[in-house]
Amino acid sequence: MTKEEPRAGRPDIVDYGIKPEDQGVLLPWAGVQAAMEAARNYWVSTTRPDGRPHATPVWGIWLEGVFMFAAGRSSRKSRNLAANPAVAVHLESGDDVVILEGVVEELEDSDLAGRYADAYEAKYQFRPDPADPDSVTYVLRPGKAFAWREKDYPDSATRWLFD
Repeated sequence: MTKEEPRAGRPDIVDYGIKPEDQGVLLPWAGVQAAMEAARNYWVSTTRPDGRPHATPVWGIWLEGVFMFAAGRSSRKSRNLAANPAVAVHLESGDDVVILEGVVEELEDSDLAGRYADAYEAKYQFRPDPADPDSVTYVLRPGKAFAWREKDYPDSATRWLFD
C-alpha cells in the first residue's frame, strides 16, 4: 500500500501561469485523501485498444492510500484495462480538482478485499463480492496526482509524485 506521503511540487503545465514551488501554495496531501474518501462518484478514464478514450463514472473507495473500484469483467472499461492498465481517475468538481494517474492491478489480497467490501457497504449500502468471477475489483496505486482550487488557480496547482 502507499503509506508514505508523496513528494509535492508544481505541475509541469506550460502557458497557464504555474508559479515556481517557492511561490503560491502547495496543497496538503491530506486534503486530497479527504476529498477521495468523501466523494460518492469518480470518473475513470481508460484507453480503448484502438487508442480512443473512454470515460465512465464509478463508485469507489479510497482505502489505505489506494483507490479501488469494481466493474463487470466484460464491460468496456475492463476490456480496456485488460489491454492497457493505465488509468486516470478524477472527482466531479472542476472547482476543487483532484486527479490521480497510474496503473491498475486486479485485487488479489483477500484481507484487503474484505476491508474494501466493508468500506463499500458502509458507504453505498451495497456489499460487493470481490470473489465474483464475473466482475473484477481494481486497485490504483497512484503514480502521480494533481489538485488545485479554481478560486486561486494557478497559485494552488500542486502535483504529487509517488515512489
